[in-house]
Amino acid sequence: MTELFPAAAMAAGLSWASGIRLYMTLFVAGWLGRLGWVVLPESLQVLQSDWVLAVTGGLFAVEFLADKVPGVDSVWDAIQTFIRIPAGAVLGAAALGQADPALTTTAALLGGTFAAGAHATKAGSRALINTSPEPFSNWAASFSEEALVITGLWAAFFQPWVLVVMLLLFALLAWWLLPKLWRGLRWLFRRLAA
Repeated sequence: MTELFPAAAMAAGLSWASGIRLYMTLFVAGWLGRLGWVVLPESLQVLQSDWVLAVTGGLFAVEFLADKVPGVDSVWDAIQTFIRIPAGAVLGAAALGQADPALTTTAALLGGTFAAGAHATKAGSRALINTSPEPFSNWAASFSEEALVITGLWAAFFQPWVLVVMLLLFALLAWWLLPKLWRGLRWLFRRLAA
């Protein structure tokens, strides 16, 4: 079971990070694998290919720019809802490689859940931040999310126990924050409707 822990950490980390910044996650994982800094499972080695790196790098650049513009980032998040969560499920399953089908199915379910939680927290927070008239809080949130993804990927690849602590802290934050975000979004929609 201990030999499964690094793969499970990679699955959890990739899934969670994809809920915040999917294309950054794919590009960084592929690039680190290409450089030989991490060994990706065979099912994820496709991320190292020239074509995949070019596409994920281009989409990462679009995502990076879209996320810095208030309003555009919320539209981007709305569209990405249908991409990030299934991608988190796929990454969770793929990170376990050729494991027992019951484990890969569990990893897919948990991966989609991690991605959904991260995405809901990120998208809800940013929708409320966008109500501020100045762009600096939006930029600060965007750069903080990118730093969080880099830290999460580093932990997933090199310090799995740090990732476990990060995910537990993030789950507590999301559990506390999501009801407040929901109330804030309801208030915002009522205000827009009036």
